[in-house]
Amino acid sequence: MGKHAKYSPSSGHRYMNCPPALLLEEQFPDEESPYAAEGTAGHKLAEHLIKKHLKIRSRRPTSDYYSDELLEAVDGYVQYVIEQIEEAKHICSDPVFSVEQKVDLSFHVKDCFGTADMVIVTDKKVHIIDLKLGKGVQVDAENNTQLMIYGLGMLDIAEMLFDIETIELTIVQPRISHFSTWEISAEELHQWAEQEFEPKAKMALDGKGEYKAGEWCRFCKARFQCRARAEEYLRLTQMEFSQPALLSDEEIAEVLSKADALKKWAEEIYTYAQNEAITNRKEWPGFKLVLGRSNRKYTDEEEVAEAAKTAGYTDIYRTSLISITEMEKLMGKKKFNEILGSYVYKPDGKVTLVPDSDKREAIYISTAEADFSQED
Repeated sequence: MGKHAKYSPSSGHRYMNCPPALLLEEQFPDEESPYAAEGTAGHKLAEHLIKKHLKIRSRRPTSDYYSDELLEAVDGYVQYVIEQIEEAKHICSDPVFSVEQKVDLSFHVKDCFGTADMVIVTDKKVHIIDLKLGKGVQVDAENNTQLMIYGLGMLDIAEMLFDIETIELTIVQPRISHFSTWEISAEELHQWAEQEFEPKAKMALDGKGEYKAGEWCRFCKARFQCRARAEEYLRLTQMEFSQPALLSDEEIAEVLSKADALKKWAEEIYTYAQNEAITNRKEWPGFKLVLGRSNRKYTDEEEVAEAAKTAGYTDIYRTSLISITEMEKLMGKKKFNEILGSYVYKPDGKVTLVPDSDKREAIYISTAEADFSQED
C-alpha cells in the first residue's frame, strides 16, 4: 500500500476551516464504503480509457461495481477530457498530458501530496480536471481548495518549462450532469498559497487553531463524537425569544433557519450510535436495542398461489413496469433517452419552503393553488 499523505488535498477544505481536525482524525480508522469503492473503480476505468486515447499502454480494469450506469457516467467524463486534449493540440505545439498525476506539495506543506485525475499543460495554462462520481452533493470548482492545491503543485512543475499565466480548474460530475469550471491567475494562486494555504496547513499539522463546525464536517472521521460540532448544534437550540405568547414571524424564520441542520445532525448521531450498538455491542445509557416493526411475508409463494387457486381465487398476480430509475440503470442513460425519452415526463414537485440560499428559483402561487397544495 502506498504512503498516505498526512495533509490530504481532498480534505484541505476541512483543514483550512478547522485546522485541529487533522490530528483529531488520526484517532479514527479510515472509513470504507461501497460508494468509495465504486468511485475508485470508476476512476481506474477513466484512467484506462484516457490512456487508450493517448496511445499509452494500459490494461482494461475489471470490477464488480461496473454497471451500465457507471460506465456511461465515466464515458461522459472521458469524452469531455478527450475534447480538452484535442483542443490543447490545436492551441499548443507541444502540450503535456498526464493522467492520474502525482502532485507533491512538500515545498509548501510537509507531508502534503495527492493525485490529480487529469492535467493538461499548454503554453500559458495548466488545466486540472477532476472526476467526481457522487450524486449527493454538487461540488463547484470556484475556490475549490482541493483543486487549488493540485493547481499549486502543478504550477511548481509547469513553471520550469512554460510561462504559465492561468490555472483552470474543472469538476465533472456526470451523474448529475454538472460541469463547473473556474480560472485563477498564477499570481493569485501563489498569493493564496502564501497567505492562506501554507499558514493554515502549518497550524493543522501542529495541532493548533480552533475547532469550527460547518459544512466541511460532512466527511470528517470525528464528526460523530466531535465536541465542537455538538456544541455548535446544541447552541442553535438555545434561542432567546421575546415574551409574547405567540412567536413573531422573525422568530419562526429563525427556527426554520436552524431546524434542517439540527435534524441532519441528530440523524447522523442516531445512525452512528445504533451502528455502534449493533456492531460493537456498545451500550448507551438510557437506550436499548429492540426489534423494529416488520411486515408479514409469505413463507412459500408457490404454495400460497396453489392454495389460493384451489380455493377458487384466480386474480392473485400483479405485473407492473420497473421504475424509471431501474429502467435507466438497465439501459444506460443514453439508450434510455433514445428509446423511452419521449415517454417520460417530470411533474412539478410538491411546494416546499427552503432558505433563500437554495439555488432553485422562487415560485409564487395563488390562493387556490395554495389550497390545492395543502390538500395534496
